[in-house]
Amino acid sequence: MRTASGLEGALRAEVDAEVRFDAGSRGAYATDGSNYRQVPIGVVVPRTVEAGARAVEVCARFGAPVLSRGGGTSLAGQCTNTAVVIDWSKYCHALVSVDPEARTCVVEPGLVLDELNRQLADYRLQFGPKPSTHSHCALGGMIGNNSCGASAQAYGKTVDNVRRLEVLTYDGVRMWVGPTSKAERARIAAEGGRRAEIYDGLDRIVGEYLADIRRGYPKIPRRVSGYNLDSLLPENGFDVARALVGSEGTLVTVVRAEVDLVPVPPYQSLLVLGYDDICTAADDVPRLLEHCTPGELEALDGRMAQLMREEHAYLDSLNSLPEGGSWLMAQFNGDTQEDVDEQAHALLRSVGRDEKDATVAFSDDPRREQRMLRAREAGLGVTARPPDDRETWEGWEDSAVPPERLGDYLRDLKELFGEFGYDHPSLYGHFGQGCVHTRIPFGMKTADGVADFRRFLERAADLVVSYGGSLSGEHGDGQARGELLTRMFGERLVAAFGEMKAVFDPENRMNPGKVTGPNPVDGQLRLGPGWRPDTPDTHFGYPDDDHSFTRAVMRCVGIGNCRAHHGAVMCPSYRATEEEEHSTRGRARLLFEMLDGHPDSAVTDGWRSTEVHDALDLCLACKGCKSDCPTGVDMATLKAEFLAHHYAGRPRPAAHYSMGWLPVWARLSRIAPSLVNTVARAPGVAGLGKRLAGVDGARQAPVFAPRSFLQWWRARAAEEPDPADPRTVVVWPDTFSTYFHPSVAISAVRVLEDAGFQVAVPTEPVCCGLTWISTGQLATAKKVVRRTLRVLRPYLEAGTPVIGLEPSCTAVFRADAPELMPADQDVGRLAGQFRTFAEHLVHHAPDGWRPPALGRQAVVQTHCHQHAIMKDDADRELMRRAHLVTDVLDEGCCGLAGNFGFERGHHEVSMVIAEQGVLPAVRAAAPGSLLLADGFSCRTQIEQGDTGRGALHLAEALALGLDTTLPSERPERLAQRAAPPSRTARWATTAGAAVLTATAVAGAAAGVGRAASRRTRRGGG
Repeated sequence: MRTASGLEGALRAEVDAEVRFDAGSRGAYATDGSNYRQVPIGVVVPRTVEAGARAVEVCARFGAPVLSRGGGTSLAGQCTNTAVVIDWSKYCHALVSVDPEARTCVVEPGLVLDELNRQLADYRLQFGPKPSTHSHCALGGMIGNNSCGASAQAYGKTVDNVRRLEVLTYDGVRMWVGPTSKAERARIAAEGGRRAEIYDGLDRIVGEYLADIRRGYPKIPRRVSGYNLDSLLPENGFDVARALVGSEGTLVTVVRAEVDLVPVPPYQSLLVLGYDDICTAADDVPRLLEHCTPGELEALDGRMAQLMREEHAYLDSLNSLPEGGSWLMAQFNGDTQEDVDEQAHALLRSVGRDEKDATVAFSDDPRREQRMLRAREAGLGVTARPPDDRETWEGWEDSAVPPERLGDYLRDLKELFGEFGYDHPSLYGHFGQGCVHTRIPFGMKTADGVADFRRFLERAADLVVSYGGSLSGEHGDGQARGELLTRMFGERLVAAFGEMKAVFDPENRMNPGKVTGPNPVDGQLRLGPGWRPDTPDTHFGYPDDDHSFTRAVMRCVGIGNCRAHHGAVMCPSYRATEEEEHSTRGRARLLFEMLDGHPDSAVTDGWRSTEVHDALDLCLACKGCKSDCPTGVDMATLKAEFLAHHYAGRPRPAAHYSMGWLPVWARLSRIAPSLVNTVARAPGVAGLGKRLAGVDGARQAPVFAPRSFLQWWRARAAEEPDPADPRTVVVWPDTFSTYFHPSVAISAVRVLEDAGFQVAVPTEPVCCGLTWISTGQLATAKKVVRRTLRVLRPYLEAGTPVIGLEPSCTAVFRADAPELMPADQDVGRLAGQFRTFAEHLVHHAPDGWRPPALGRQAVVQTHCHQHAIMKDDADRELMRRAHLVTDVLDEGCCGLAGNFGFERGHHEVSMVIAEQGVLPAVRAAAPGSLLLADGFSCRTQIEQGDTGRGALHLAEALALGLDTTLPSERPERLAQRAAPPSRTARWATTAGAAVLTATAVAGAAAGVGRAASRRTRRGGG
């Protein structure tokens, strides 16, 4: 290949794309969801499919390998290579056309499956295959991988749903391909040229290997391994499009696809059957299939259920399951509720079971069905990081056998696990089609462990072949299984694969080293015996990661849920930018590279890395990933750790001093809050202040209250309750509820006292240290927390509950502080005593107490830290008791996220995030609805987001309900909020500043003049 710099220059000059050859981009794309790692040459993000095609042309001119990439979730190493990565997902995601009558559509390769189905909803159509990554997998990747998912039971694999493909070869042939008759092939041959050569080559391969193709492919529902030469058989219509599906980008680049669609089932029901063990469940699959035709037939074993319980994950799903040690889940589709219900009941009658049996659960409620199925869909994340600290890996996560032989295969596979000392990995999957998923505790860091990994794969390959099965039933071959294909297909068919590769890609430039001419299964490993990462000293203790920053980073296994566009919280910055490096996964990849475990690591300057800093800069520290990531990556903590080291011994950004030290400045504001507010909003003066403070000019400074909560509390002169009295509670005076919205804390006192509690408030300065933690000033944060612990000591010793009102502060004491100071006993005590306002009232209020009946609709925005750490179960229950009909938004982060949305350069991203869900939902709320947001950031974003509305804390709403009747419209107007300074005051401040400046300048000028005069007199003497 010619020089990378020349290639980069040509791509920039000739391609309408974002061209990235920087270390950060290369590090973010160095691996996928697999065990493999190859640092790319560069990354190209085309703005159109034409630009993507042009990028391939430029790469061909330079002889550079090419790798097309969508969601990047491949588990077999298909999406990592030393190549130019073309990421189609950011721009090339159009639904080009829909033909509802023919039930087809044309798509671009970057279109995400869930987004496609959302756009098809009005037609009541969908794309049939639905892998568990449906929220973020791209259609191009599904075609490249021949994806399936649970719904393949009804609709088949992706290959069964592709009509035509528009493809581009490395040497420039662009064509639509599909079923091709003899007459059509004759016409192509007559035209001559490179296209004719391709078809002639395919004809020759089929002719030469006809008998091998007919005999050599296992006749099972889930054969995904190998190239689809069987699609070229005469009886299959010489379908070139389907022959290319599953080729993993090794043959062509797919630029558009025409796919079949299926009707969305109007009704569904779910039947779950319990069994003693997973092998017994597998034994029963053939019998079930004799008596029904389910849309899905999934399996979940007791080991996975055990892991979920130990991880306290998906407990609502587990609680929906019937008795048993393993389970089969059969979902039925139909046109009426009676139809789907009868399908389930007919199956029960046929197999001699009854809906009332303890081992049977039936549901025709869609919400309950989704809850039950969620446990199965979560398999990869749950099994990736078991609580026993064993790291599990893919590699044999995807085998498939004839369903009628599945039980015996599982017994032999478990025996093989035992032989290698792999204990008992969870076994689950698409049992209705004989496909088995698992993750295995391979030893991927030592030479012996890697040698065993290779031997196991070879033995397992021979085992599955002996059952007439496939190495891969869904995830493809890539590097994980490419070397093993000869064991499945034999030398002749694998030679035919190589000839097919040569027909389309004679120079071996398309994703080389995968499927054909494969790299070794134990080569290019993400870890391996040569991996030697740094082991840095850290501020956080990482108690859940064996006290290791490296293990905390390695929680990310590449599942990619952080690239979802809707629902939950994770990852707001990705949703705003659609950039891999601004996803949780991309950041984790860069931190992994920063550890410098490989000689070719893209990031070489450790904690000082600009690339890692830039990727973390747009992390909102919302902690959404801590709860939404299947493996619990906590990027907010990793960011704080990085910032602490990155700025150690050198100046920090101004925002770290202005907003990082906000609690100090807020206390100082008590000297003259009105003056502070006026100066902060005075024309000219405010702009200068924002520039000096590192605050974005588009942001308005929040208004300090004229009287703080602590001033109100001291004026009240209440008698201090005994900390040991069981009725005593401490109301935590956080910075936001004290100095900006004291009505929140005052309201909390009002409600708690109404419930019979005696309230105490620390009058000495206390703080959770949140602002120092979020800006990475961790040594200071520890000092702040230690001082707070000293103030709280009487309450800690008495076990007095502490009531948090600001969710982010509560989250600090429940999660961040114990991780930052894991050995401090008082930190542990405070974590156990710190409760949310709702938790205390729901679980500890006297039996006779009831909140006021508000009788309203309420739109509720849950703070991200509450979503991640405390959850909102208690809030929902308290609102229910208050007769609130709630719409708890599932629109993600508000976008402000503490200091993030105020920092210079973040405002645009902050507002994009807000406009993706929260602000439109607020604007759509009925005028009489309550708007509830316990987080100060959320309330501020709503107030500054051009919604015409304000939001209340739940405590404020309840306090208002105790004292008055809420108005029919905009009830939030009853909240006591500090008014911004008047226009006159603001301009007067500006004028005063101008006068002072002019006076100072004049004084300085006069002083200079006098000095000059004296020098002149001296010189003249």
